[in-house]
Amino acid sequence: MFLIFPFLLKAQNVSELSGKILNEQKEILVGVKIKVQNTKIQVVSDANGFYSLKLKPGEYVISFSSVGYLTSNVEVKIVAGKNFPLSITLNRDLQHLEQVIVQDQLGRNQGMINLSPKILSSNPNVSQNFEAILKQLPGVSTNNELSSQYSVRGGNFDENLIYINDVEIFKPYLVRNGQQEGLSLINPDLVGQVKFSAGGFAPRYGDKMSSVLDVQYKNTDTLKGIVGIGTNGYSLTTFLKYHKLSMALAYRTKKNTSTLNSQPIIGSYNPQFHDFQTLLNYQLNKKTSLSFLGIYNSNKFGLVPQSQETEFGTFNQLYRLRVNYEGQEKDEYSNLVSSISLNSALSKKTNLKWVNSVFYITEKEKFDLLGQYIFDEIENDFGNSNFGQVKANRGIGAFQNYGRNELQADIYASELKLNFSKKKSFWETGLRFQYDQVKDQLKEFESIDSAGYTIPNTYQNFVLSRSVQAANLVNTFRYSAYAQKTTEFNEKWSFTGGLRFNYNTFTKEFIPSPRVIFTYRPNYKKDIIYRFATGLYAQPPFYREERNFDGTLNKDVKSQKSLHFVLSMDNQFKGLGSNLRFTAEAYYKYLYDLIPYDIENLRIRYYANQLAKGYAAGLDFRINGEFVKDLESSFRLSIMKTAQDIQNDSYTKKDGSIVYPGYIKRPTDQRVNFSAFFQDKLFNSPTYKVHLNLLYGSRLPTGPPASQPYQQTFHIPAYKRLDIGFSKDLLDPESTHPPQLLKKFCKSFIIYAEVFNLLNINNTVSYLWITDVNNYQFAIPNYLTSRQLNLRLITKF
Repeated sequence: MFLIFPFLLKAQNVSELSGKILNEQKEILVGVKIKVQNTKIQVVSDANGFYSLKLKPGEYVISFSSVGYLTSNVEVKIVAGKNFPLSITLNRDLQHLEQVIVQDQLGRNQGMINLSPKILSSNPNVSQNFEAILKQLPGVSTNNELSSQYSVRGGNFDENLIYINDVEIFKPYLVRNGQQEGLSLINPDLVGQVKFSAGGFAPRYGDKMSSVLDVQYKNTDTLKGIVGIGTNGYSLTTFLKYHKLSMALAYRTKKNTSTLNSQPIIGSYNPQFHDFQTLLNYQLNKKTSLSFLGIYNSNKFGLVPQSQETEFGTFNQLYRLRVNYEGQEKDEYSNLVSSISLNSALSKKTNLKWVNSVFYITEKEKFDLLGQYIFDEIENDFGNSNFGQVKANRGIGAFQNYGRNELQADIYASELKLNFSKKKSFWETGLRFQYDQVKDQLKEFESIDSAGYTIPNTYQNFVLSRSVQAANLVNTFRYSAYAQKTTEFNEKWSFTGGLRFNYNTFTKEFIPSPRVIFTYRPNYKKDIIYRFATGLYAQPPFYREERNFDGTLNKDVKSQKSLHFVLSMDNQFKGLGSNLRFTAEAYYKYLYDLIPYDIENLRIRYYANQLAKGYAAGLDFRINGEFVKDLESSFRLSIMKTAQDIQNDSYTKKDGSIVYPGYIKRPTDQRVNFSAFFQDKLFNSPTYKVHLNLLYGSRLPTGPPASQPYQQTFHIPAYKRLDIGFSKDLLDPESTHPPQLLKKFCKSFIIYAEVFNLLNINNTVSYLWITDVNNYQFAIPNYLTSRQLNLRLITKF
């Protein structure tokens, strides 16, 4: 791959632009960001307020920016062989200083992790979804590279809050596996700011038990457009501005046929994934603006399977399952999102925002698949003449999966937010109303016939292992409100806290949720803070928690609740010649009014008639920063244990004794997660970059279908994956001979070559359970993607 591009670099004359940065009182300013506009070159001022840049001859615009100060842009002309001294005095932004300081402190003081959106384009991931970068964060667990779903600190997929421009986003409900899922709703090219919290978040965020992801889109950019073309699809994004109107338009499509063809099931795949988004902002006057967000997301998946061959077992015993299929599968998952927001600065210290949104979800799945299988034991003795041949037949049978399911959800919401600052405090308040209607039609069954061995081959005794037929209609009104205050007691102590409440007409519960965060900064000379956060996080049911395995609704279901205790340390320091950040968190979550559930691949099904209590406890560690200049890298380690005690789950043994299982593992009990995302440059050719993505997640509990939670003592093996990518920006500022034609029209022209699953590890996501002739039950693994190559081109202009 490296032979494609030349490595020889020719030296050029460079000059030094340097100086000192002060404020109006002639005080040294540390950490001021100095950026060369329309390039990737940027530095920050050191402890003495000094900065230095190496630039080639030419004309540049240098931008100086710091929190609480007005940005200063200076035009300079660099002449070969001559240094350019440039010292700057920055003026305070008196109009926004108070709010800016508080808002800048909020993220760190409240334990929010700020993510750089540009990391996603460098991160090699097969799903192409924004959520892939979350799987590098503390507390986040994963075992499926095809899906945008994620669990946090022992919670499941339904327990995560996601916002786009203050509009709550809802995930698919009927999706069973990652290959069906398609494109997530977050468009990476539109993302301007990202914040994430794995627990102990502030009252302003809504009513879920695990985490919050806060995404803010941008409608203006220094770029005019972004074009991405790759093996698995393409994307187009443009930014426009006309007088008071600014606009962003984006289209994405994913045709990941090559990825799907690497799946164990051989057949005809027909994925059609499309996403169109627009963001408009109109400035009515200096203080008031009106914005519109529109999203149309359509994911269609078709499959006509032909055959499947899976080998599994141990060194001493090797098994093989061969399946021939008949039938087909057609799925459709579409989302239509629309929101209108009015944002007004009522005064210098008061801001009002009114967000109105509509969210339409339509999901359909139709499948009728018949599989006829042969289950054999394979001779794996190298010294045997029949090595690799069938040693013994363990079973012959068939299974059938049938479904005609449709879900439609209409969600209407209106939220009023009022924020204001007062002396050293900052207040945030909000009132929200939501109405949602869910229509659900279920008709599915599954049968497994082991050719007369375990199920008598007579229709009178034929039993469907899973059979569901139901139709439900649920209408719910939801009300919530919050009041939150952020203040500083003194130079060392700060506080964020408040009260949130919610009420819904399904459970008829009025639940207050107090939440507080204390921050302590012991020494201003060292940038280190300690945090303690606690609060109640109540999650009202949203249909899926209300529905039993048989499709019936439990109208007595309660809101699930989680009491968080989080103690953390956040240290920003200089190391390896760069600014690094180390965070450590210890947490304990007491869970009650839990609704137990079962996870099969991506499908979550609740035992809606059961109730449980539980806990999740663990430690998270992360270090991140620019280990290599201008390239962000991160390493994290998460250790976690979660368990639950289900009420009235006792059972009677054969000898008549009664057993009380007590605390058992939850389906998300993944004890260890480790991830590393590392970026580097070739030493002699810095325009060539390498991007390494390593993920490890320990085993997960599972069990046979329709088994009780205490019977799920089997395990899905540990998830291990290594992806690697290489990139070359032909217009990189460090490039000695950029193509002049491209330079005339483009700001960057990046070529990516990626290898997914470099070590070609067979990761298991779920199991097919069958019984052999001796009535022994076997779990046949369903594997995820194998090794594959991906090529991408991203152009910015």
